[in-house]
Amino acid sequence: MTGVEQLLRTEAPQVLGALVRRFGHFDVAEDAVQEALLVASRTWAADGVPENPRSWLIRIGYRRMVDLLRSEQARRRREHEAGVAELAMQEPSRRSDPPQEADDSLALLLLCCHPALSATSQVALTLRAVGGLSTAEIAHAFGMTEATMGTRISRAKQQLARAGARFTPPSGADRAGRVAAVMRVLYLIFNEGYTVSAGDRLARVDLTGEAIRLARMLRDSLPDDAEATGLLALMLLTDSRRAARTGDHGELVPLEEQDRARWDPGLIREGTRLIDAVWSRREVGPYQLQAAIAAVHAAAETPEQTDWPQIAALYLWLERLSPTAPVRLSRVVAVAQAYGPVRGLALLDDLNRRHRLDEDPLTRQRERAVRAHLLQLTGDPAGAARLYREAAALTGNQVEQRYLLERADRLG
Repeated sequence: MTGVEQLLRTEAPQVLGALVRRFGHFDVAEDAVQEALLVASRTWAADGVPENPRSWLIRIGYRRMVDLLRSEQARRRREHEAGVAELAMQEPSRRSDPPQEADDSLALLLLCCHPALSATSQVALTLRAVGGLSTAEIAHAFGMTEATMGTRISRAKQQLARAGARFTPPSGADRAGRVAAVMRVLYLIFNEGYTVSAGDRLARVDLTGEAIRLARMLRDSLPDDAEATGLLALMLLTDSRRAARTGDHGELVPLEEQDRARWDPGLIREGTRLIDAVWSRREVGPYQLQAAIAAVHAAAETPEQTDWPQIAALYLWLERLSPTAPVRLSRVVAVAQAYGPVRGLALLDDLNRRHRLDEDPLTRQRERAVRAHLLQLTGDPAGAARLYREAAALTGNQVEQRYLLERADRLG
């Protein structure tokens, strides 16, 4: 990603937030922002980046927004809105650019998590508008086809318009639900950045960095919310391993083979301090539990020192709170590490019978990779090689694919 592309990605939510705050109508505002970004990508490449890029983008977006609202099609559907837009542009407070220090990302997140939308639509729309993920990336996160997800996002925008959603803080009645949806969004953004769904690189630092930035903002605005703190701690502890996840040639390095001297001690200290600060509170949520698991990993100086029985117990607790396929499969890995591959395989067989992890879109690829590893440890190299190849065929990430195929080739 070029410097201009990175800048446009960073500023897009701010521009969208500015337009929605002044005019409303999320769907039209997003169209105006996309056109402003297109103009910027062409103009800045030739003339250079302006001194105040956000103001530049907002001015272009404002003009395009008014054009859209005044168009024949918009006049038929939004006659009242066009009048409101013109009045807004006549007010001095509306004409001026917003303060440069203003950050609309969190407010935009809360708007996208409007109660008129289903939970899935809230997350999908926010990933698209604030996270900058493509429709294909969002579809992968939900285990859907790209076409299905595209339709869902389009309908979500229409629902916001019908609900008359405005760029205002949520009320007390729906605030908790919208904050919970925001945390799900940030978690998905981080996960997509940590291991991208497709392409020739393992991670996207821009996505993980944006997720961490927004998670910090969320925690700062909700200092008494233990789950917001747990989410930030989880991201920091997980991201601390980023430099050790790939080798000199970009190849994937699994956790047990990583050089732990390359783990970021500053992120580990901060993440551990955050989770320790909230762990003693009465209610423990899924993000706090996942952060606690990451902290146990971070505390081990060598793979052999990892307290796998504790991790297995934490995953059992997490499964009771969040009985999802990825959590169940992670418990299999922890149990196998703590008590041996035979016990891990037995648990995996049981979970497949009851929950079909091998067919679930969110785990079918990793289920094969986990089973392959356990078969390898129990003395079935042929079965392991076959499953490694099946797992490789189910991932669009080329780094992960190469790693799985190399493991299969070594087994014959």
